[in-house]
Amino acid sequence: MATRPLGRNDFGDPKNAGNLMSIEEAHAILNEWVPNDRLRLHMKQVAAVMKAWAIEKESADEQTALKWELAGLLHDADWEKYPDEHCRIIIEELERRNIDPDVIHCIASHGPDHFGVEPVSKMDKMIYAIDELSGFIHAASLIRPTGYEGLEVKSILKKLKTPSFAAR
Repeated sequence: MATRPLGRNDFGDPKNAGNLMSIEEAHAILNEWVPNDRLRLHMKQVAAVMKAWAIEKESADEQTALKWELAGLLHDADWEKYPDEHCRIIIEELERRNIDPDVIHCIASHGPDHFGVEPVSKMDKMIYAIDELSGFIHAASLIRPTGYEGLEVKSILKKLKTPSFAAR
């Protein structure tokens, strides 16, 4: 992916803190904007892990867990249709919808080397890690005849020690 700095570090309006769309609305965007089944799967995986992390590790309440889930679900929403404007289009859409700035900043920071937005919050930092790890685990599943079925943590850890596996 080419470097395309967003040119700013502030996103959304602070007045919109706490404004979230429903998960159904987010899925509608996902289904409308992302025709690729594999990309939708990746985005759903990132969302599920983000939500689980928020609940299990951050003791998040329902609203906070939804915030983390939405960021994970929508982080690549514009990637397929607008690769040259990746991140800009979904950010503009979420700003237009008056969504919580934390969600928007999290999406903007999911690729700091590409978008020039550094992760600040725990949510920002976790989406970066989870996004990368999700892709790695998916790559591991692709070389198995049974895919994800039976894929164990020890297999992933072994692949992590192999520098040439899933190298960029």
